[in-house]
Amino acid sequence: MAEISWPWQYNFPPFFTIQPHSETRAKQLEAWQQLIAEYMKASKKSTIDIRESQNSPLFHNASINRKLSSEALLTILEDMAKTGRAAPIDKSKNIWEVYWHSLDEWGNMIYSWASNNGLNNSVCTLFELQEGDNTVGEEFHGLDMNILVKALKTLEVKGKCELMEFDDSQGVKFF
Repeated sequence: MAEISWPWQYNFPPFFTIQPHSETRAKQLEAWQQLIAEYMKASKKSTIDIRESQNSPLFHNASINRKLSSEALLTILEDMAKTGRAAPIDKSKNIWEVYWHSLDEWGNMIYSWASNNGLNNSVCTLFELQEGDNTVGEEFHGLDMNILVKALKTLEVKGKCELMEFDDSQGVKFF
């Protein structure tokens, strides 16, 4: 289980039911979003399957016998999507990618690392970025490949890199 510091709301039963009052609801949604992002970061996970969410300690606090419903989780994830902090992977919105950093922030971290390591005008494989010895200790080390590619595409749009495919692997050239 991820080692995180649970917020006080996690032990407050109404936290697990979406609140009707708009101000309270806005604060509740923000608290859930922060908790989800922190949990995903600590557990190095990037996807949530709503259908399996009841099994996660994140959405089920056994000590107070409360679970967040699938409908409530969908509401939270849709709210996260409005700010670029989550995106559905499937059309039925059962599986979601969650970003504890925005795709732009991930891209900027990777670009800073590449620039600081003299990799401009060099080609790296995506495997090297994701799992390479040179990225150990970097926050993006071990990042989900789909999120890594999306983050690099934000750089590509800005003209800072070019994604490429060769043989059976993918690479990126930084500018």
